[in-house]
Amino acid sequence: MTILAQGRTGLPETDGIPRPSALVEDAKGKVIFVPEYRSAEAVRGLDEFSHIWLLWQFSASHRDNWTATVRPPRLGGKKRVGVFASRSPFRPNDIGLSCVRLERVEQETALGPVLWVAGVDLLDGTPVYDIKPYIPLTDCHPEATEGYTEETKRHELQVIFPEELLQIYPEEERRAAVGILAQDPRPAYVMDPERIYGVSYAGYDIKFRVAGDVLTVCGVIPLAGR
Repeated sequence: MTILAQGRTGLPETDGIPRPSALVEDAKGKVIFVPEYRSAEAVRGLDEFSHIWLLWQFSASHRDNWTATVRPPRLGGKKRVGVFASRSPFRPNDIGLSCVRLERVEQETALGPVLWVAGVDLLDGTPVYDIKPYIPLTDCHPEATEGYTEETKRHELQVIFPEELLQIYPEEERRAAVGILAQDPRPAYVMDPERIYGVSYAGYDIKFRVAGDVLTVCGVIPLAGR
């Protein structure tokens, strides 16, 4: 398949990425087309839709073999389910699917049409294969049932982010930083209340501890090169 765009976000590492998309509405980013697809005509009418589908590649998790079963992090990293009953990248075709809110389409002189999106779950630099409008009539099924995700989707931590540390972030990034932390970005198989964990977002490494359902931020450190 042909890569037609790239997702640019404040998420430089796979740890901490909200999963699935739309879980942290304040996590924002841009979709920037590669030169041969920078056509205003190609996105004509797209700004009339509030949400879009992004079809993309798990570029940081590519592998030549696949796994029949996986251990979803929300199940504690211990229980196995079939790979096709999950959104794991460890499948024959490393393709991801995200529904994001389209905030606006901007025409930029150097980059052509740029899509500003919210609720992203993309690693910075993610290759995008396709973009399609979200159509409520066919894409939304309120009567749909779900399996193990029904018991795990409500998991959120209480976040204590000291004001002097939170203010290190620009104001427009603060709610997203808190939202990402609330999703519990620790490795599912490590639950040590004394351990200091880290997650990178928008140019900073956030250091934190977790005791029970309470996450406490203990440091915000600029990433190298910032």
